Amino acid sequence: MHSGLHGRGALFDTDPPGLASRLVGLRPYQLRATPYEHSGEPPFVVFAGGRGLGKTALLLELREAYRGHTPVALIDGEERQFAAPPADRPAESWSPVGQALTTAAEQLAEPVKGAGRIGFPRLSSGLLAVAAGGWSNRDVPRIRQEAERILLLNETDSWLSGFAGRWVSKVISKLIASMSGTGPVVEPIIEATLEAFTEGVSPAHRRLRRAATWYRDYPNAGGSPKLALILLSRHFRAGGDSRRHAERHLVRALLADLDDAYTGVVQRSHRRGRPVLLIDNVQEPGGLGLLEPVLRDRSDGIADQVVFFAALRGYAHPALRNAGRLALPEAARETGWRPGTSPSSRALLVSLPPLTPDDTLHIMDTASGDLGTASGGPVPVPPQLPHATHRLTGGSPLGITLLAASARQNLPEGADSLGTLLTADVALHEDHAGRPAYQELLDRLVPGGRLDELTVLAAAHDRDSACSLAESRLPEDFGASGVLDLEERLASEGWATADGQFVGDPFLRALLLLRLHHGDRDHERWRAVHRALIDHYQDAGETAPPDGARYRLHHELALGKADFAVAHLRDTFPRSDTRRWLSSLVFIASAPYYHAHDPDGRDFDGHDHRASVALGRTDAAQLPPNGVDAVLHLRVRRLLHAVWQLTDPLVLPDPRVTERLRFELEQLSNLRPAGNALLWRASRDWPSDALAGRPLRIPGDDEGDR
Repeated sequence: MHSGLHGRGALFDTDPPGLASRLVGLRPYQLRATPYEHSGEPPFVVFAGGRGLGKTALLLELREAYRGHTPVALIDGEERQFAAPPADRPAESWSPVGQALTTAAEQLAEPVKGAGRIGFPRLSSGLLAVAAGGWSNRDVPRIRQEAERILLLNETDSWLSGFAGRWVSKVISKLIASMSGTGPVVEPIIEATLEAFTEGVSPAHRRLRRAATWYRDYPNAGGSPKLALILLSRHFRAGGDSRRHAERHLVRALLADLDDAYTGVVQRSHRRGRPVLLIDNVQEPGGLGLLEPVLRDRSDGIADQVVFFAALRGYAHPALRNAGRLALPEAARETGWRPGTSPSSRALLVSLPPLTPDDTLHIMDTASGDLGTASGGPVPVPPQLPHATHRLTGGSPLGITLLAASARQNLPEGADSLGTLLTADVALHEDHAGRPAYQELLDRLVPGGRLDELTVLAAAHDRDSACSLAESRLPEDFGASGVLDLEERLASEGWATADGQFVGDPFLRALLLLRLHHGDRDHERWRAVHRALIDHYQDAGETAPPDGARYRLHHELALGKADFAVAHLRDTFPRSDTRRWLSSLVFIASAPYYHAHDPDGRDFDGHDHRASVALGRTDAAQLPPNGVDAVLHLRVRRLLHAVWQLTDPLVLPDPRVTERLRFELEQLSNLRPAGNALLWRASRDWPSDALAGRPLRIPGDDEGDR
């Protein structure tokens, strides 16, 4: 069996072995062994990328690939259980790291093929000492509940049937009996725990006795396990650096228990591959509290054989300053990773690339392959849909997958463009009602508040215009500081930047602008935002950016007013640098388009008129201004609407419009001898770019001055 994920073969491939096989020592979904690439110490692998790139899906697939074959656990640092202690547990005896260790150990303990459960006596004794710091003799029900969960981490299949449960009950009774009516309970709890761990003569008890002495090397314990656990509990309750010191030893205890499960000839013969610990949202406290101690211990020579795969939102973090860096495709055959002297060099940061057009084609083909109408007839799938989907999403796995789901559900209902697929309801689960697809996407791409503010600022082009919008269209307490906060948040979460856009990622910006348009029935907020930006650029004067006119015209066009843009492009065509003129054309025509409205903003026909204008069907009704070249005026008008339609990420490109685009550019090239070659090149490149779902390239400028 192979991963169902597209574009992630460098991780999941089996022949030759991909990154997962070479680190875990097992092929995904198989019990076939693979030689280790790093037999001494595996790198702590951190998958990096912005929202929507499939980091969570990758970790879920890794869990499925190794579940039942080798010990595996998955925790998510953003889950509610790691945010705050339960209502009845004191904060001084709880932390996200302690909760993460407990959750991970419960999953890692599960038996796998050929081997039984793993016990965690070192970890459980440390966790009991920490939990006891929040107990009192009035908390008997809570003590029983917390102690049972911790003590059951010691359960292994080597215990006689039913014995583990009886042993846990006996130990809990002993713990409760050890508490006096008054005074601290930590010391008697630790004494009772150590006593319970050292009783008996079975192999299981011998393992517990070894674990009980493990803490004797704790700093300042003087070789006493009891004093060590008292100090551990005290340090944990103290918080700050003292707590981090205690947590580091708890993480080390988890790894030591795992190492013990692989010690000995018999154990090694029954266990294949390394244990795997998966950490989603490693940038959160629960994730960092695992990552940093592991890196520090490995740097200090305290080895372990656990394979860590984590997911980081964004592409950098202070804890990973000196990590090795690779793109996922570069790790397909060998990482070349070599650790340095710093703790962070023990990590390998692997950036996830977006999916390719071919990946998008396969996903959309799969989604639409079984479509049919209610009468049973086939539903024609627009051939440009996969290319247009890739252009809109930029290869975002989340975006492609959700659009594929919308296509499966809504193409049979008459949806005929990406815009309608985004605004149509999509039900992601059979037992849930559908919601508009763009809302589902934004919930995942922009969680955590400030969506309303970001929706407005998506129309801005830089910090200055965003601050102007904030002043005129957002609450008074948001202001410039709110703009700076959102700007920092976009950068920290890995969203791309782009010249000329406050929200640099085209896909996120398209979704936000769609939300802006659909925010109210009469579209008043949409119109008010664009009018505010028109005023901003009109009032900017000498402080306006170079070519500031095109920013103003961009927003005029977003309001459906094309005459200003046509006049500007017509009048500047004879004298402007051709490359700059083409760049202005593309930028102005990148204005978001929504079907025509009356002066009050009400929809009156829902029809996209751009193709009709581009094809010259409205020329007869046009009266060019007096004193201008009427032929040039109409040609520029047709060209503007052609580019506007073909570059709109929410519609499928019209082949008739692409042919007209080619013709209009050819004719313009005859009027500008100095720019003839550039216009001719655009007449050849732009139609094919549009049909293939690629951005229009400015001839002679590979970066595209847009």
